[in-house]
Amino acid sequence: MNTSNNEIREAVRAKYASLAEGTTSGCCTSCCDSDSDVTNMIGDAYDTVEGYVAEADLQLGCGVPTEHAGLETGQTVVDLGSGAGLDAFVARRIVGTTGRVIGVDFAPEMVAKARSNAEALGYDNVSFIEGDIEDLPLDPASADVVLSNCVLNLVPDKARAFSEMHRILRPGGHFTVSDIVSEGTLPDPIQRSAELYAGCVAGALEETDYLHKIASAGFADVEVLSRREIKIPEKALPAGVTSLANAAAMGGARLWSITVRGVRG
Repeated sequence: MNTSNNEIREAVRAKYASLAEGTTSGCCTSCCDSDSDVTNMIGDAYDTVEGYVAEADLQLGCGVPTEHAGLETGQTVVDLGSGAGLDAFVARRIVGTTGRVIGVDFAPEMVAKARSNAEALGYDNVSFIEGDIEDLPLDPASADVVLSNCVLNLVPDKARAFSEMHRILRPGGHFTVSDIVSEGTLPDPIQRSAELYAGCVAGALEETDYLHKIASAGFADVEVLSRREIKIPEKALPAGVTSLANAAAMGGARLWSITVRGVRG
């Protein structure tokens, strides 16, 4: 990708700041309608999840990582790319008053929105801090579980992000993340699209590379718990890529939402 890491970060930060402030809806393209909605990839999956807070749902997820996380009372949970607090609020109900959830987001507008939601709901076992996933402002071995939902593929240095996850987990702790990966190489027009990058698509690694980076960070028992193919609406594709069939012909690529778990030894 020709776009620099700093340019990517700023494009993503600006996009998610506008989402937090309500100046952009939960779509990753400028023509945001039902035909071009890329980021609402899970439909009504949260509707029956206990602890769901509608005000915190900006329709940015690609899975429900809390379903597979094995959360328990008293745990310390870190939610990376916590947004308006959706998964953090689900997790805080499970860990209870003896546990706590820390949400981390690099967009100050998102942190402010999540804090406002928590205050309005009277939640005192969840907090939100500003920070980069590649350089987490948290102590080593301070978390039992790390969660993330369709965020790590927005991070330019994914190896560093997985290393940071490993650093903050206690020995025996685990992560459960939902993310987007590819099967085959994404066509260049999609790779170059910063807008799609901010919509969790163009930053996708090939699944084998993604899992290799996790293992290289020191995680054991890495397992894909669920997968679902992601279809990109035609209106959301960059100029020159007129359909998914065309994209496949150009690169043979498919996109998948996967939920992955791994353990720190």
